[in-house]
Amino acid sequence: MKLFGQDKEEEFTVLVVREADEIAEAVDQALKTAGPEERPGLERAAALLAAAKETTDAELRGSWARRKMAEAGVKGRADSVQAVKALREAQPGLSLLQATRLSQEAAALEDEERHGRSA
Repeated sequence: MKLFGQDKEEEFTVLVVREADEIAEAVDQALKTAGPEERPGLERAAALLAAAKETTDAELRGSWARRKMAEAGVKGRADSVQAVKALREAQPGLSLLQATRLSQEAAALEDEERHGRSA
């Protein structure tokens, strides 16, 4: 899209930082030396980390957006104008495009919950 003489399309640059791999490795190392009383908790942690590694960047961004919207008291659809405004107020550096895409990812999560995840 080209608006008002811009030479290139604005890029969507919301960075997702993942540390699940490093944490999972630390939990795996702890499991190797864990006593019987620690093992169940570490096994549960390993399972949670495995699930976290399967989460897509879009799901992580959508979840973040939903938390920010909830903190702002947004009611209704996650991709509403009110939701986009709340995201930009929560994170002033977000462009309109970034906030809109984040709200769309949050709305997609809502739709998945409402209609069940497609396999």
